[in-house]
Amino acid sequence: MEVGDQVEVEVNSIAHGGHCVARYNGQVIFVRHAIPGEKVIVEITDMNKNFARGNCVRVIEASSHRINPACNYAHPGGCGGCDFQHIQLGYQRILKAEIIREQFSRLAKLEIEVEVEEVKPTTNWRSRMEFTVSQNRKLALHAARSKELIEVDQCRIAHPDVEISEINNRRLPVGKKVDVIISSAGNREIVVEGRENLALIKESSSGFDFSLNPITFWQSHVSAPQILTEAVKKYSELKQGDHLFDLYGGAGLFTGALINEVGAGGRITLIESDENAIIDARRNFATMENVEIVQARVEKALKNYRAANVVVLDPPRAGAGAAVISAIIKLNPRNIVYVACDPAALARDTAYLRDAGFELKALRAFDLFPMTAHMECVARFMPA
Repeated sequence: MEVGDQVEVEVNSIAHGGHCVARYNGQVIFVRHAIPGEKVIVEITDMNKNFARGNCVRVIEASSHRINPACNYAHPGGCGGCDFQHIQLGYQRILKAEIIREQFSRLAKLEIEVEVEEVKPTTNWRSRMEFTVSQNRKLALHAARSKELIEVDQCRIAHPDVEISEINNRRLPVGKKVDVIISSAGNREIVVEGRENLALIKESSSGFDFSLNPITFWQSHVSAPQILTEAVKKYSELKQGDHLFDLYGGAGLFTGALINEVGAGGRITLIESDENAIIDARRNFATMENVEIVQARVEKALKNYRAANVVVLDPPRAGAGAAVISAIIKLNPRNIVYVACDPAALARDTAYLRDAGFELKALRAFDLFPMTAHMECVARFMPA
C-alpha cells in the first residue's frame, strides 16, 4: 500500500483513540469514519513500518448503528474534533466501554465490566472551545492529525451561547488562538491570544463559588463538575478530621466540593503546578485556614508529607505514572480516588497500584465527551 491508495477492508474492533482496526494483506490499518463490522473502502492517509492510517471514503456494507452526521464538517478531510458523529449515541457508549475493557485487559491484566453512563446534554455540551483564526479571519478547527485549518460557522458540540457566526463577523487576528468560555452563570468570555483582556469569570459547583482566569483548566462538559464531584465524594468516604490530598487539584473543583466533608478539624492539601490555577485556588480558598495550596510537581511535593487519610488525583492525559503512585503509596491512605480522562493511563497506573498492594474496588465511566472517542473514569482503590 501507498498513501493515496484505496482498498476494500472489513472493519474489526474499536481502538484506543477512536480509530477502528482493519487489515489488508496482513497490514494493520487504523480507520476513521468507520464502525466495527462494516465493509468499507479506505483511503490510506499515512503509513509507517508497523501500521497504516486511513479514512473510510465509501461504505459497502453499513453497520445498523450508522447514522448521517448532523455536523456538516464530520467527514474525511473535515474537522478532526469529533470521531463518532456517524454513530448512534447508545452505540458510542458501548464502543467506549470496549475501549476501557481492552486497555485494562492489556495493560493491567484485569478483566473488568464497565458501563459508560450517559450524561446530558449530548449535543451543545462543550462550555469551552479553542479555535485558531484562519487566513480569512474566521474561526477554524484542525483537521484530523493535521495543521490544516477547517473554517466553521457552527459546531454541534459547542454550547449554543458560543455563537461562532457572531464571532466570525469580528476582525480577528490571523493565526491567533481564540478561546470562548461559557460560564455556569451563562456569561461568555472571548480570549484572543496576545490580548490582555482576561477578566475573571464566575463558576459554581457543589455550592462553592469560584472566580477563575478564563484560561485556567475547568471541565468542558456543562454537567461534568457536578457529575465528577458527586462520584469523587461518594468514593472518598471522608470523615470529619481527615487529611485529604487533592493532587493535580487545579483551581480546586474537588477541594470546594469536599471541604465540608473533612470539617473544621480536617485539612485539605491541594497540589498543582500550573501558575494560573494556583493563583485562582489561593484566591478562592484564601479565607479557609484548613486548605493548604502548594505549587509544585506532585511527586516532588509529596516527599514533604508522611501520611494521608484519602488521596484524590485528577492527572493530565498522561496519567500519574510510577513515581507519583509510589509517592502516594508511602502516605498509606485508606482510599485513593483516581479521576482519569485516558483509560490507557488509568489502566497502567492501576497495575502500579496493584503491585504496591492497592486493589481496584470500584470503577465508573461517564460519557462526558459525546461524539468523540473520549470518556472520563472515576476509580476507587483501597489496600488489598
